Amino acid sequence: MAGTTGPHRRTLWQRFGYEERSALLLIAPVMTVLMAVAVFPVLYSFYLSFFRIKLTRPNRQPFVWFDNYTDLLTNDLFWTSVLRTVVFAVVSVSAIAVIALLVSLLLNQNFRGRRILSTIILVPWAIPYVANALMWKWIYDSGYGALNGLLYQLDFIDKYMIWLGDQDKTLMLIANAFVWKEVPLATILLLVTLKSIPADLYQAARVDGATVWQRFVHVTLPSMKPGFLLVMIYETMMAIRHFDLFFILTEGGPGDASHVLSWHIYVETFRSLSFGSGAAMSYVLALVTFALSYLFIRTLGRKV
Repeated sequence: MAGTTGPHRRTLWQRFGYEERSALLLIAPVMTVLMAVAVFPVLYSFYLSFFRIKLTRPNRQPFVWFDNYTDLLTNDLFWTSVLRTVVFAVVSVSAIAVIALLVSLLLNQNFRGRRILSTIILVPWAIPYVANALMWKWIYDSGYGALNGLLYQLDFIDKYMIWLGDQDKTLMLIANAFVWKEVPLATILLLVTLKSIPADLYQAARVDGATVWQRFVHVTLPSMKPGFLLVMIYETMMAIRHFDLFFILTEGGPGDASHVLSWHIYVETFRSLSFGSGAAMSYVLALVTFALSYLFIRTLGRKV
């Protein structure tokens, strides 16, 4: 047996050249670290989702199979958070796509100050998420916020308002802060797509007598489908799992007005200390995200 396995192992190793073997040896430590800090936690959290783990009862951790997943179907707060997440994602992604399209069309034109404007537009993207949330918390502040001050000076309001205390406005105000942060990246993706459209298509459309609007509808928009595909996939994933703004601005309030799925997972896991059900909800969120990404690829990417 030893005589047959030894040469076989050497043959497999010798299939790689010196450069390939050296590369494998060099990246082995990196792959080990990635397995330890990325792959293992993901697999372990999936394992935990099959247990009823609550740290207030550390010695009682029964194996419950899929009960943590099926319990979500009868959890009213879970479905409320799902609804809030859908509303937030639809409003945010739609606004990002429309605004990014308009800005990219503007930046695609030649005018004085275009480079300066392009640099200014990138500023929100460069701001860290936590700093962005703290900035908008100051803007929305009911006592000294910039939004109240501006609207009061322009006579749009006659007294300072508690913006984040209104259940009807809270989710949209958070969506506004999210859109402000995400529009620059979406603009870059669409602008790159615009730059890749061949000029011959526009020339052929002009020869055929197409108007500006017809060239936009029949040439520009179809050619921008790859850019829109990237924007829709990325921004939908970001909106569904976004947590920073909800944590810093409202902590799910007032009431449950901003109680989205990511916040519900945080509360269930780190405040209620129910790691089993929290892990189950995390995997539900991941599966929904993958499903939506697949849907976008199947629809928008059909003729890309």
